Amino acid sequence: MRTRILTLAATALLSAGFGGHGVWAQLTPDEGSQIVQLNTITTAVPFLMIAPDSRSGALGDAGVALSADGNSLHWNPAKMSFLENDFEFSLSYAPWLRALVDDMNLAYLTGVRKINKRQAWGGALRYFSLGNITFTDETGTTIRDFQPAEFSLDVGFSQAFTSKFSGGISGRFINSNLTGGTNVLGANSKPGRSVAVDVGVFYTNPYAKLGKRDGMFNWGLTVSNIGAKMGYTESAERDFLPMNLKTGLAYQTYIDQYNSLTFTADINKLLVPTTPIYDQESGTSIVSGYDPNVGVATAIVQSFYDAPGVVNDDGVVEPGSIFREELREYNIGGGIEYDYNSVFAFRTGFFNEHYSKGNRQFITLGAGIKYTVFTVDLSYLISTRQQNPLANTLRFTLRLQFSELAGGDNE
Repeated sequence: MRTRILTLAATALLSAGFGGHGVWAQLTPDEGSQIVQLNTITTAVPFLMIAPDSRSGALGDAGVALSADGNSLHWNPAKMSFLENDFEFSLSYAPWLRALVDDMNLAYLTGVRKINKRQAWGGALRYFSLGNITFTDETGTTIRDFQPAEFSLDVGFSQAFTSKFSGGISGRFINSNLTGGTNVLGANSKPGRSVAVDVGVFYTNPYAKLGKRDGMFNWGLTVSNIGAKMGYTESAERDFLPMNLKTGLAYQTYIDQYNSLTFTADINKLLVPTTPIYDQESGTSIVSGYDPNVGVATAIVQSFYDAPGVVNDDGVVEPGSIFREELREYNIGGGIEYDYNSVFAFRTGFFNEHYSKGNRQFITLGAGIKYTVFTVDLSYLISTRQQNPLANTLRFTLRLQFSELAGGDNE
């Protein structure tokens, strides 16, 4: 198994929010003379934001308003009560960052069970392995080998209030063991643990016509990972969970009795404070932006207006730069799904995140085929940026759909 030195381990920890600070730099892109400051937002346990299943993975990571399936608990718990089958089970697997390492992967096991026509509940286990890491000291002497891993356990409930509108909620336990108690940079580390809540709403209109064609219109909104901060040492500051606002639309139009097209798009925004610009001399005085060391409720509200913008050499904020940076904190993903008689599906999509906020920009492709109760989905990610570690990412999903389970009550 491949080993990595402590430098790479530290990189993995920082990318997972161990440091808790945004990456800040200044650059001039292809936008004329406009200066843009690179100010990414980092959080703890970013694995919670990875699209786990192949269907949404092939649609540009869009899923909050798609028709309900076995993976609804991740995208929007409110969708579960509109599940067509009595029970759906899903198992997904994705090798991760294969452009960098060969032993990192994400596995996702989930199921949704209808209680009756208006209620459903679901559960999920997500496991993220960071592979094998070799920890060394300052002289390069090996301390130990360790396999960092993170997991979450979810339970959710959905209630349909009308034939078109529902709400849902889910609870989540999170465990992140990145160091196995190894002394990192002079500090004794420990696994990070927290609990979080997702809340969502879902609207569907199965009789929405587009011209003369019958169709179905869906809208969804969810706020996910609302929970206490997470820390990896007793002394270090604690980091926010990846609290996220997601809203999206989906429209399915029926071409004929057997063929249909679904168009979907999601907009996302992290509800986490943006790192401000500090005075270069003191390193603590804020020149522009707001103090990120706030509580969870304050952080959610503050995230909508705390972008620092661009500060010039005279210490003055460039006009309009704060508003532009706030807009850049929204990313968008979407796609098109072609379905033939609920037996075969072909999907394609896109995802765009501004380069100053993470630079995830890619195209997605995928397909699915159903046989009796089994559906197999596959998705593939094509990066539109060179040397992107997400390039060539594959996801595999196996779904099982059951109707009229023994003892089921759908009245």
